[in-house]
Amino acid sequence: MILAVVADALQIVVFPLFVEGAVSPADDILDLTIGAAMVSLLGFHWEFLPSFLAKLVPGVDLVPFWTMAVANVYRKSKRTAINAEEARERHPTLEERKSS
Repeated sequence: MILAVVADALQIVVFPLFVEGAVSPADDILDLTIGAAMVSLLGFHWEFLPSFLAKLVPGVDLVPFWTMAVANVYRKSKRTAINAEEARERHPTLEERKSS
């Protein structure tokens, strides 16, 4: 999450370098690096593609899409973990049944 916030902050604070969107080499390098880091840290998620593509549009790249994408991935992973825990509580394993 910190990496996403830092990347979005860089694109907003260092506005003159990144205002051109897709034609800005600095913006492209930053987005490719952040995209690769996110996939490396969190695995591939579809939420990263719209974030990457939106950063190519001038002006739209000022919206903190990386932060929103990481927050969405985190939210989904928490929901998946909760659902898995609930399923395990409802359906105990064979070993748990033998011990009770």
